[in-house]
Amino acid sequence: MKRIIRTAEAPAALGPYSQAVEKKGTLYVSGQIGIDPSTGKLVEGGIQEQTKQIFKNIDAILKAAGYSPQDVVKSTCFLDDISDFAAMNEIYGSYYTEDQPARSAFAVKDLPAGALVEIETIAVK
Repeated sequence: MKRIIRTAEAPAALGPYSQAVEKKGTLYVSGQIGIDPSTGKLVEGGIQEQTKQIFKNIDAILKAAGYSPQDVVKSTCFLDDISDFAAMNEIYGSYYTEDQPARSAFAVKDLPAGALVEIETIAVK
């Protein structure tokens, strides 16, 4: 049986999907963009500000599900512009400081709400 994860500490889904779904000890966190859940709007600034907000959102979802960043085994990063990779990576590296998860990163054509970056996460207990 799957468990749907919802928290007001992270942005509500922008469409017909869940913030996260857990099944058999694995948590699948939907792609997060830099939306501040208190305003419902994309944070101002550039790629680093959006990436910081994304990790606040991921943290909130992990916590709501009973997981922590140490449980994350895979991240996928989608960038609006691959030239922002180094700036995003600086914030990413400050979030995962040891035993980093596996990761993929891609440039994509467009992201929801005009976001510069989106990160999805898988965590395992």
